[in-house]
Amino acid sequence: MHGGAPAVAPGWTTGGSVSSPTTRAAGPRNQSKGASVATPAVVEISRWQFAITAVFHMSFPALTVGLSLFLAVMYTVYVRTGNPLYLQVFRFWKKIFAVGFGLGVVAGTVMTFEFGLNWGSYAHAVGPILGVTIGMEVITAFFLEAGFIGIVLYGDGRVRPRTMAFACWMIVVGTLLSTTWILSANSWMQDPVGFTEVKGQFRASDWWHVLFNPAFSYRYPHILLAVLISACWFIGGIAAWYLVKQRALPFARRTLSIALGVLAILMPVQLYVGDATAAFMGAHQPAKLQAFEGNWKTDNNGYNLLVVPNTAKGENEFHVEIPHMGAVIGKDLTGQAKVPGLLQTAKGDRPNMWSAFYGFRAMYFTALAMFAMAFAGVVLRLRGRLYTARRFHRLMVWMAPAGVIAISGGWITAETGRQPWVVYGLIRTSDAVSQLSLGAALASLIGFVSVYALLLGLWIRYIVRTVRTGPEHLVADASPTINPSGVSHV
Repeated sequence: MHGGAPAVAPGWTTGGSVSSPTTRAAGPRNQSKGASVATPAVVEISRWQFAITAVFHMSFPALTVGLSLFLAVMYTVYVRTGNPLYLQVFRFWKKIFAVGFGLGVVAGTVMTFEFGLNWGSYAHAVGPILGVTIGMEVITAFFLEAGFIGIVLYGDGRVRPRTMAFACWMIVVGTLLSTTWILSANSWMQDPVGFTEVKGQFRASDWWHVLFNPAFSYRYPHILLAVLISACWFIGGIAAWYLVKQRALPFARRTLSIALGVLAILMPVQLYVGDATAAFMGAHQPAKLQAFEGNWKTDNNGYNLLVVPNTAKGENEFHVEIPHMGAVIGKDLTGQAKVPGLLQTAKGDRPNMWSAFYGFRAMYFTALAMFAMAFAGVVLRLRGRLYTARRFHRLMVWMAPAGVIAISGGWITAETGRQPWVVYGLIRTSDAVSQLSLGAALASLIGFVSVYALLLGLWIRYIVRTVRTGPEHLVADASPTINPSGVSHV
């Protein structure tokens, strides 16, 4: 796992209970008699640590997968047209992409070590399947990216332009391969198929079903669209900032136009794909749907906007709802159908409603805001006001991190909604943690939080400084050439 893919997540914080198993076939989840189990405190600390490292890592591929495609398109258009504006765009965004890609590599590498150190029981059980999947990501995606990233970052003006463009597209292929392998692995954890259990380990009996499991066909296009959309909002938000400040106007207009043009196409598609994904996961993991709908009893046809769950009592202390809207969203236009409640699920198999409900709301409401802004962009473009609507530009600046927020909310929903299982129906999270002392687990958590907070602060500071510095100045003649001296020609 590196700069090109979201993470495989063995355990997230505030999941559900860790008691009785479900009706799934028995597997390594069943501890042998007398086997030691990590203490609840160590389990929770390990889950918090992985949750923090996973969200931190995901914030980079949420941008760099889409940015790699954007850079490849910009440089290819520059090679074909000789228009220096596209080279200016490429060089500016290459700086942000480079640092984000590097930090993603570091964060992803750390997570790989966490599997063995904090989640040793999990790693032992799923190693014959997920070890191969993640290994294939390294062999294909990581090696491909490692072979061409140097050309992309340092080859401008030093290698032939067509070679440079080819290298950019190889990075795109690498990030897409990485996303594919990691989503395949994580989707298998959500809907495990194609395996047999041999001496406490899951082994593949049908690799095709393992890699292209039912959940993958829904979740892969959903996350792929999400990372492309996330990059577009980031690009569009920064372009809007330049329009607000009346700086680098040709650069700002072109990048804003491209970002909003892509968003106008992708946002409606993503809403459709997201709805299909939620329906599929609700059918395969009904407790997840019950938790993110925010109902305990199956007696409500409304859509909950706000809930204050009381897990011990199995009821909401407070809630705000839109009457009948829950049934309508569930495709009952009469508005009378009841939304399933979490009490339908056995107490020991319930996910935590707090995290699933608000993770889903963060994703869903942010997606609606993004759709509205993309639609407004289409209207402004048709009216010829896309580059002069100052209030819209200011809103676009605030929308720059919207894609990352939506992705984080979606992954929190997916992972906490799967709890108390690390591999759904097969391994409980409490059974997956290594035998660690409380002090070691706590020291590790504090260390990770401190270092990652520092890295995140430096990453944001670098972006702010790069944006304030602005893109390079355009020159009249910037036709694609090789500069033997190695000095950039623009």
